[in-house]
Amino acid sequence: MSNIPEELIELCKKNKQINPGLYAEYDVKRGLRDINGHGVLAGLTEIGDVKASENGKPCKGKLYYHGYDIEDLIRGAVENRYFGFEETVYLLLFGKLPDEGELAKFRQVIASRRTLPDGFVRDVIMKAPSKDMMNMLSRSILMLYTYDDKADDISIDNVLRQSINLIAQFPLLAVYGYQAYCYSHESGSLVVHTPKEELSTAENILYMLRNDCAFTELEARVLDLALTLHAEHGGGNNSTFTTHVVTSSGTDTYSAVAAALGSLKGPRHGGANIKVTLMFEDMKKNIKNPQNDSEVEQYLADLLGKRAFDKSGLIYGMGHAVYSVSDPRAEVFKSFVKSLAEEKDRLVDFELYSKVERLAPQVIASERKIYKGVSANVDFYSGLVYSMLDIPKELYTPLFAIARIAGWSAHRLEELINPAKIIRPAYMGIAERKEYKDISAR
Repeated sequence: MSNIPEELIELCKKNKQINPGLYAEYDVKRGLRDINGHGVLAGLTEIGDVKASENGKPCKGKLYYHGYDIEDLIRGAVENRYFGFEETVYLLLFGKLPDEGELAKFRQVIASRRTLPDGFVRDVIMKAPSKDMMNMLSRSILMLYTYDDKADDISIDNVLRQSINLIAQFPLLAVYGYQAYCYSHESGSLVVHTPKEELSTAENILYMLRNDCAFTELEARVLDLALTLHAEHGGGNNSTFTTHVVTSSGTDTYSAVAAALGSLKGPRHGGANIKVTLMFEDMKKNIKNPQNDSEVEQYLADLLGKRAFDKSGLIYGMGHAVYSVSDPRAEVFKSFVKSLAEEKDRLVDFELYSKVERLAPQVIASERKIYKGVSANVDFYSGLVYSMLDIPKELYTPLFAIARIAGWSAHRLEELINPAKIIRPAYMGIAERKEYKDISAR
């Protein structure tokens, strides 16, 4: 409980409340979106493109990285049996797909930078372990600023150097931060594994995280798939837009990335997959027969009616700000999730997820007035994937950050290469004018 008097809390609530009708009266796009959820056009980018409509009508969702369909990028990596995240990073940073030689050299560059400054683990990560991994990541990023002799240099070559360093270092910061948390707050053993140069990003995450360093090829490939799918999602998503906004002020790379991390932490953004996982755990506790459609439908209706789980009125993992017919990332995920569920003997869980994916849009349509279709988003299946990979919930959102640092870096570079005025949208002041009174007369 806070020590703030209740009357001050109520005063704050009362005097900060804006009449909702004024937004419509002044045609203000709340959240920079119209009534259909379409974002207000705020910029141009070549890095990522999200397609959810065609000729004004909703269509199957598509996601492009520098013009390449994400499904083609995934298929190419799978069919040729290589890990695709590093190729995706190259594409996002440099705007072209690498050939075999270019990709091999870039992998060596990433591998050589999977290290932290001397004493960093001891003096920063271990000294004050955080119970929240995203806050730990933010603190670590801001501390890296002090180890960089050119921290404030925003020339393109220096920002590119910083970006590649951070892309390589993020997995270490996340995994080591979690291990420090377990040791200090959960009375666990402290095991710190140094990453291996010959392993991919996905492989190294599993290698560093697990006490025995063991993982299967399928586990690593599914995690690589997750990183690739989360690496970029256009300039308008909350954390990437934050990157653009903060970068436009001329600030340093570490401050820009810390701001993006603060955005991603929110449960409406990167933290959503944790909510999905917890929601399904609650569902399994409160439904007698998960194979019964009627029982599942009733639970979903209870969610919408604020009678179940966290009573937020939300079915987590369903619906998206842009996609309505389908989220291509969820579609790709689902095609691989079943194979992993079979390996992990979790087909029952997979079938329940599939059932909810099928029934939730029907329940939402019957319970709510909606302006566009509703489909499963990427968070719907990512939590299940991480659960099957035995990744702790504390690392779900940091994993998102490990992937999205590639997109943030690409957008930061694009903002710097195409400088404009500092981003400053307008807010209409609606407070009535008041006559000032001396303190003795109030």
